[in-house]
Amino acid sequence: MPDPTIITIEEFSRIDMRIARIRKAELIDGADKLLKLTLDLGGEIYKVFAGIKSAYKPKELENRLVIAVSNLQPRKMRFGVSEGMILTAGPGIEDIFLLSVDAGAKPGMRVT
Repeated sequence: MPDPTIITIEEFSRIDMRIARIRKAELIDGADKLLKLTLDLGGEIYKVFAGIKSAYKPKELENRLVIAVSNLQPRKMRFGVSEGMILTAGPGIEDIFLLSVDAGAKPGMRVT
């Protein structure tokens, strides 16, 4: 029986991952885990709610380059609409790690 978690290269290529600069990171009143991030994807601005509050302070995130999924369907949440997702690694709680972007990469570049 085929593994239902395996995707084809065509399915994977539909995910649009881009380099993004965190322009602003904000605490959200009433949110235990979320930060509100304003991402710049090379001139396109996205608002994203990320569950990284336990691992990062807003000020240490500003101007940092991250990898964002830019073609994720917007999701209405209690605090507003999240227009994408940033990529992290780790099991959660304080062990959340943003994926690093090498020097030279620019906001809006496609991740391949």
